[in-house]
Amino acid sequence: MKPAVVIVDMVKDNLKDEYPIAREAAAIIPNINRLLREARALGVPVFFACDSFLPEDFIFRGKMKPHSLRGTEGSQVTEKLEVKPGDVYLPKRRFSAFFKTDLDQTLRTWGIDTVAVGGITTNVCVLMTVMDALCHDFYVVWLEDCCTAHKREVHEATLDLYRKFALWPLLRIMTSEEFLKELKDEVKGP
Repeated sequence: MKPAVVIVDMVKDNLKDEYPIAREAAAIIPNINRLLREARALGVPVFFACDSFLPEDFIFRGKMKPHSLRGTEGSQVTEKLEVKPGDVYLPKRRFSAFFKTDLDQTLRTWGIDTVAVGGITTNVCVLMTVMDALCHDFYVVWLEDCCTAHKREVHEATLDLYRKFALWPLLRIMTSEEFLKELKDEVKGP
């Protein structure tokens, strides 16, 4: 396995106290930071796929209010996450980190075959990134303790839909601890 970690939409605007997701996201930040530290130590590249919209974007014609506008502070990774030089900031204008970005090409250039995904929201942007990773022929580890939704039960229900998914082991749902243990065991070898 040659993995990369992709953290989705953990940007300042999305984590404002006025949003229900903020409380849930606060609970996963320690898990994400531990994952990032340990993954980097193993040489695993880190991507921050971040909402980066234009004010006129189509998705704002629905109930969603403009947020995370490109070039604003609100579209930057939250200061609560440990961002390091060498991490990749990947602006995105839609839900999936793959949609009309260069993520696929960058992963292939670096020889990545597995994408470990966390962030917000489990049932929308994380899910769509997971599915697009599969559609681009990457193995996927969905990091259940590093993602969340606006309600815990939505997070759990979404993951439960895919726990026994027909594409196992192409898609596996794991904790970050299980994922890191697997990586460390591979580094050690038999």
